[in-house]
Amino acid sequence: MAEHSSIERQQPNTKHLWKVFWILLILTGLEFAVAFGIDADHYKWTKIGIFVIMTIIKAYYIVGIFMHLGSETKAFIWTIVLPIIFVLWLIVALLVEGDYFGVEKFF
Repeated sequence: MAEHSSIERQQPNTKHLWKVFWILLILTGLEFAVAFGIDADHYKWTKIGIFVIMTIIKAYYIVGIFMHLGSETKAFIWTIVLPIIFVLWLIVALLVEGDYFGVEKFF
């Protein structure tokens, strides 16, 4: 007969997961409200800014909770986050310096 081990099973933390679920659901609902409620002609950059901020918040929760990065050491988190920041800075710098934002005036 097999002996029972003294290791106890860890209880699932469903309360925390439900909290994250409701936060992500509310953010998604706000994204839909912004997408269909704000006039894109007059508030284009405001709408884009709101989407970028909400996307960063949602990415934080998804990566931190579901990909378990929130429980890692700070050094490991920075080895992932810092290159992403530099790549985003590179993209923005290339778009600005390449005069991408001024193309609309020629059409």
